[in-house]
Parts: sequence; C-alpha cells; structure tokens
Amino acid sequence: MKYTAAVITMSDKGSKGERTDTSGPAVQELLKENGWQVVYTNLIPDDFETIKAELIKCADELDVCLVMTTGGTGFARRDVTPEATHAVCDRQVRGIPEAMRAESLKITPMGMLSRAEAGLRGGTLIVNLPGSEKAARECLSAVIKPIRHGIDVLRGESHDCARIHKEEHHHG
Repeated sequence: MKYTAAVITMSDKGSKGERTDTSGPAVQELLKENGWQVVYTNLIPDDFETIKAELIKCADELDVCLVMTTGGTGFARRDVTPEATHAVCDRQVRGIPEAMRAESLKITPMGMLSRAEAGLRGGTLIVNLPGSEKAARECLSAVIKPIRHGIDVLRGESHDCARIHKEEHHHG
C-alpha cells in the first residue's frame, strides 16, 4: 500500500508572503523519513471555509491516507483549524491529540493550550499539528508510528488487530 499524505499550513501571514513557512516543510520531511509519500502541499490563510474546502479536497478528490495540518490550533481569534477539521470529519480520533498534548506537556506547560483535533473523513485521517516548527516536529514524532497502523486498519490492510493486541500483552 502507498502511504500518501498531504500537508496544509494555515497562516494568514504565510499565505500573504509576509512569513516563511518552516513547519510545513519540516512535517513533509518527517513524513518522508517515515515512508510517507507527500503528494500535496498548500499554504492557506486562517479562514474556516478555505480550510474546510482544502480538507475535503484532500480526502474526497485526492483520496490521500493522511492530511497533516500545521497552524491555527491556538487561542487567537483566527485560529479555527480544529473547528474546520471537526466540521468535515465523520468520526473523531481523540487519542491522537491527547498523545500529542501529553508529549508537549513533558516539554512545556504551554502544551495544554493546544486545541488540536484529529478525525476521519471516509478513508482519510486528518490530524492538526501546532504552527511552530519545533512543536509540530515533536507532536508528529509522538504519533507517527501508531498512525501508520491506524491507516492500515482504516484502509483494510490489517485485519488481525486482536492478534497484534494479544501479542503486545504477552510480550509486555
């Protein structure tokens, strides 16, 4: 199976050319290092309808396995990435952002301020990452391996979850 991914950065300043996006390229690099094929990238403003349209395009038209977003997960009034993600997903995947926040909290108490979401739209997993390059790398590194297994299950590549689960308990 090809593990395809899209990386979308939400940044008003970045989309106007007023700031260089470093988190998007860092996420792409980390994905590629972990065997993912990044087939689509974009840098868009922090706009609810634009974000929704991009997420829908990646899931429904491009049919990528994974959409990673960076930016728009904080407290600023224009930070609406989690809301747009929630609006387009059929099912929520709460464990992924919980794991990312737990990892962030080991580094800084500010990690609790992330409002990142993750969810499923059809056969696509959408995960929000922070906009800071350092935080995006840390959060993605914390979840990248389990995400691959989740995609296998979502896309029907792994049918023996009970056996895997049982083996983990016997060896642990």
